[in-house]
Amino acid sequence: MGEPKKIIIDTDPGIDDAMAIFLALQSPEVEVIGLTTIYGNVYTTLATRNALHLLEVAGRTDIPVAEGSHVTLMKGTKLRIADFVHGTDGLGNQNFPPPKGKSIEESAAAFLVRHANSYPGKVTVVALGPLTNIALAIQLDPKFPKKIGQIIILGGAFAVNGNVNPSTEANIFGDPDAADFVFTSGADILAVGINVTHQVVLTDADRYKLAQSKGKFAQYLCKILDVYFSYHHDAYNIKGVYLHDPTTLIAAVNPSLLTYTTGVVRVQTSGITRGLTIFYNTKKRFAEVTEWCDKPTVKVAVTVDAPAVVDLIMERLINS
Repeated sequence: MGEPKKIIIDTDPGIDDAMAIFLALQSPEVEVIGLTTIYGNVYTTLATRNALHLLEVAGRTDIPVAEGSHVTLMKGTKLRIADFVHGTDGLGNQNFPPPKGKSIEESAAAFLVRHANSYPGKVTVVALGPLTNIALAIQLDPKFPKKIGQIIILGGAFAVNGNVNPSTEANIFGDPDAADFVFTSGADILAVGINVTHQVVLTDADRYKLAQSKGKFAQYLCKILDVYFSYHHDAYNIKGVYLHDPTTLIAAVNPSLLTYTTGVVRVQTSGITRGLTIFYNTKKRFAEVTEWCDKPTVKVAVTVDAPAVVDLIMERLINS
């Protein structure tokens, strides 16, 4: 195996974020060089607290946490916060004691830009929340899209219903303007939408296996998973939970477990379909000049080897 891939996780922890962060720390294929925080599952202040807490649980307080934006790209402060999915504390209503550590002085956007400059082409951002911080990094340094190695985005509902409303997935809905800006920035982007992550389910049986194991991370996750399981049972009538964030992290760890297509992605920024991700496969050449012309292409995940992804996640959490 070559040198591990340097990754920065942009995160709004979140129960499945916690699982993704632990998975990253257990994966020799990647080296986590920082966490940046954003609103989504919780407000940004709490996201920072949770990120610091999770790194303390993991014994990895050497990893810096940079706090991200508290407002959307267009300065909207009415945020959609999914605390009904993850608990009011974002971590299953466990009310853990506050972390001892603090975030660094630098903003998330400045942190992203600095690392893209320090290791041009070598840093992958795994974006697990709304894309505000990534958009701000591009505004801060217009060359950021070409300096960053890859941006792996958990976001979009490509040709399936959304999870906020029928048209829209939660992360894109969180800041559609930022999402459209990032998707058309020319960066090397891979989007993992809920059309893929809804195929990857952690079942009651898997949860039992985690509970029976001696893995430190497995034990911690079993403590916080209750709220997440009951939400999925009520909202989707399934006995299990979707592994959105861990599956997206797997796209950095072992990209061969997913397949991809290439095309242009635009995001609807107004109306009842605000946040809708539309994929254009570039097969047809349209006669009219439109908002779709000359836009850079991105990769979008279309299939996933779900059993292999679940096995890999389970194995790493149990052996933690």
